[in-house]
This record gives sequence, structure tokens and C-alpha cells, in this order.
Amino acid sequence: MANESMKLKPLGSNKYTDGEGGGNGNSPGTNEDYDPHLHRVVENPTTNVETLIHLLKGCLGTGILAMPEAFKNSGIFNGLVSTFIIGVLCTYCLHVLVKSQYILCKRLKIPILSYPESMKLALESGPQCLRPFAKMSPLLVDFFLIAYQLGICCVYIVFVGVNVKAVGDQYLKEVDVKIYILASFIPFILINCVRNLKLLAPFSTLANIITFASFGVVCYYVFQNLPPIDDRPSFGRLYTYPLFFGTTLFALEAVGVVIALENNMKTPKSFGGYFGVLNIGMAFVVVLYIGMGFIGYWRYGEIVKPSITLNFPAEQPLSQAINLLYSLAIFISYGLQGYVPVAIIWNTYVVKRLEGSTHLIAWEYLLRFACVIVTFVLALTIPMLGLFISLFGAFCLSALGLAFPAIMEICVNWPDNLGRFKWILFKDILLIIFGVVGLLAGSYSCISEIINEFKKQA
Repeated sequence: MANESMKLKPLGSNKYTDGEGGGNGNSPGTNEDYDPHLHRVVENPTTNVETLIHLLKGCLGTGILAMPEAFKNSGIFNGLVSTFIIGVLCTYCLHVLVKSQYILCKRLKIPILSYPESMKLALESGPQCLRPFAKMSPLLVDFFLIAYQLGICCVYIVFVGVNVKAVGDQYLKEVDVKIYILASFIPFILINCVRNLKLLAPFSTLANIITFASFGVVCYYVFQNLPPIDDRPSFGRLYTYPLFFGTTLFALEAVGVVIALENNMKTPKSFGGYFGVLNIGMAFVVVLYIGMGFIGYWRYGEIVKPSITLNFPAEQPLSQAINLLYSLAIFISYGLQGYVPVAIIWNTYVVKRLEGSTHLIAWEYLLRFACVIVTFVLALTIPMLGLFISLFGAFCLSALGLAFPAIMEICVNWPDNLGRFKWILFKDILLIIFGVVGLLAGSYSCISEIINEFKKQA
């Protein structure tokens, strides 16, 4: 078999110590003194500040530029309140997920568990009616994780195509956005072929600088000539509210990032808590998203675009520079986001079937090409940025970020630790219902709008 340098490193993979706590996880341990955090072996662990920076980076992508359009679908006052509530709910569910994983690790004497493994082990110890689903649960979690990450990549491709087109139309003959998307195919292939993420680190730093600098220019435009706030409706239509829900969930939820960050911290106990890394980071993100959505919709109203940068005067050099620079930042981020589905597919489903092969590198590159091709086919088929964001947010994150953590919490506390009057059980059932309704309603609204858009174009 090829040496370890040829293999992708799994996201959130297990690492066991050779001493105490190095069990195989097949039988539960009874030693209450076992602390999974003390038995983790992490290469290059991150400090609290570094973890906070990574958390902010994982949450601040294309979603924040779509928040003004999300507020258009909800109404300005409803959007403000709903974004806060969804932000609190997402943060709470992330705490539930991390805590449930910790309980499982402590119970089984395992230092680290991935999300799919945690789901399987939780269901095996949960109510009898859920145990038959344990075997297939890792596949289901992987499906949503892969779909979500590929969805992010699709959004990034469309974002780059739409924003570059906005600039190109000022100097060249106006052409369909699909031409710009196709023209970016080779660059996206190349960046997804970077197998060592350390090589992307300097470019990621550049992307962060561009992103935060762009926020300053966005503020410069949106605070100009604000109309009377009474011109904006406080509440939108019920039909469009699921679109708001999907966009906001896509923008705020970072379940895959959160698990990886907590697993790689030097002091993982600092991640939770009232003033822990997660709460501080999410509080900053929620305030930023509320501000962007509120001010952006207040400024542009019903004419707001799926990315607020498209509302800026296309003929102005400053606006053109922001469109191009932000597109560059998102292009760089594609390499990071594309790494996740490749890692899951390669390590979980492919590499074990290629044991003994002398062409592992070639197979890995083939997988990388295939992932890029899939995202481009979707982007070319449905080049609708706002609807793409809402669809993947509602479909994937309602399950990954809301329903699944609640199911895990029920299972790991079953049957004797569900609180007084079993309040944890009833609370989690409400979260599951909320997640399922969000998934169904959000997906239905997005698909309906996509069909309507195709009918308009026909």
C-alpha cells in the first residue's frame, strides 16, 4: 500500500493513545475519571484565538452577501428577529452535538469521534425503535455532509461567474453567465488538485484580508442614500419565508467546521461554556449577519440582488474591484471547501477498495476531477445563486444542524438522563420537528421557485 503521505487525512478522524483510553470503542467503559480531551493526540493543535479565527472564516462566505435578499423574503423586522432566533438555535444545537459526542467518547473511552461514527454509536444506545437505523446512519450523515459541501462549491462557482460577468459586461460584449462559468473550469480544477492544504494557507490568508476589506466597501455603498425605513415591509409573504430560512441557515450553520475545530483544539474545554469560543464566535457572526441583512435590504429594498455586490454601480471602478477581489477570495475558498467531500469519499468509501493498488495518486486525482465536474454540471444547470443558497441550506443543514444533534442527544441520555419530567426528550422532539419542517418546506419552496424561473426563461 502507498505510504501515508499519499493518503488524504480524514476530517475529524480518530486518533488513539497507546496507553489508557486506547480501546477500540466496541464496549463501553465504566471509568468515570476518563476524560477524552486528555487522551487526544492532535498534530499542531490550535489555540483559542486561532480556533476563533478559523470559526469566523468558516462562517463568513457567500452567505453574508445573500442576507439582504433573505430579508426581502422575510420582511425587515421579521428578518431581524428571525435571524437572531435561528442564530441562537444553531448555536445551541452545535453545543448539543459537541456535548453528545463528548458523552459518547467518555462512555466508550474513545478520544475522538467523527460525526457519522457518533450518530451510529448514539443510535445503538438509544430507544429500541431507533436502533435498526444505526447501521445506515453513517451513510446518511455522509450523504448530507457531501451534498452540503458540494452545494457550497456550486454556490462558489455561480458566485464567481455572476460577479465576473458583472464586470465583464462593462468592457466586453454581454454574454450568458454560463460562458463565464465554463471559462473558470480549468482554474477550479487546478485549485481542487492541491492535495496539501498547507500550500493553500498563504492564499487563505489573502482571501481573509480581501473578505474583511470588502466588508468596508460594502458598508460604504449601503450606508449611502438610505430611504425612509417605513418603505420596507416589516413582514414578507408566508410562501417566501422558507427561502429566508434556507438562506439564513446556509449562512450561519457551520456544523462540519465546528466539529473539526473542536477536535483539533489545544484546550477543547474552552470551546463550550457561556464565554467559550463557540458562543463568542457565533455571537459576532449573528450580529454581523443581522447588520448586513438589515442595512442591505433597507438600502435596496425589492431590487436587492442574490449577492449585494451586484447592486453596486457596475460602471464604477471601486465596485468592479470589489466584485473581482471577492470572486478571487471565494475561488481560493473553493479549494478548502472541495477538500471536505473528497476526504469523506476517499477515506470512507474508496481507499479501502484500492488496497494494494500502485495508482492511488491517479485515483485520487480522478476523484477530485469528478467532484469538480459534478459541481460545474449543477452550476450550469441551475445558475441561480440565491435559490442555490436557500436550497442547500434548507435541505442539508436542517438535518445536519438541527434534527440530527437532537436525535443524538435523546439517544446518549436514554433512558434515565432525560431530565425532570423528561424535558430533554420533549425539547429535542420539537427540534426534530422544526428541522424536518424546515427541510421539507424550504426544499419545496426553493424547487418551486427554480421551476418557475425555468418557465420564465423558456
